[in-house]
Amino acid sequence: MKKIISLTINDQSHEIAVEPNITLADMLRYELALTGTKKGCDTGDCGACTVIMDGDVVNSCLVLAIQANGSVIETIEGLSTDEGLSPLQEAFVEKGAIQCGFCSPGIIMSAKNLLDKNPNPTEDQIREGVSGNLCRCTGYQKIFEAIESQRS
Repeated sequence: MKKIISLTINDQSHEIAVEPNITLADMLRYELALTGTKKGCDTGDCGACTVIMDGDVVNSCLVLAIQANGSVIETIEGLSTDEGLSPLQEAFVEKGAIQCGFCSPGIIMSAKNLLDKNPNPTEDQIREGVSGNLCRCTGYQKIFEAIESQRS
């Protein structure tokens, strides 16, 4: 039996009826067509589904949509504007930190959360900040450089 939940996603209010067992990742992708949130492992190991929920990064494949009731969610779609990509997204492009792109939304959301909380992180803090995100293409160095370029 579906439950109605209310949440704010990328500054837009949503009221949606969801099955009790649907994950936040599935709701975002299949109910709201926010396909930037990727589904990788479905076990919380890869970070491809990373979103920011109430100011903290979460693996949206491990959160039931009904657990997000009343929450504020930020996805990769919320970073860009009509004018274009956010400075962080631009940095990933400019530094060559995007290869196949599958992991990029999750890594960028982890990096955004890190920079929101600590605008001038050390290299070790950057590495820790994205440690829950796996990338099979870049070897991480270009990712670290992109994030470092956004320090204040």
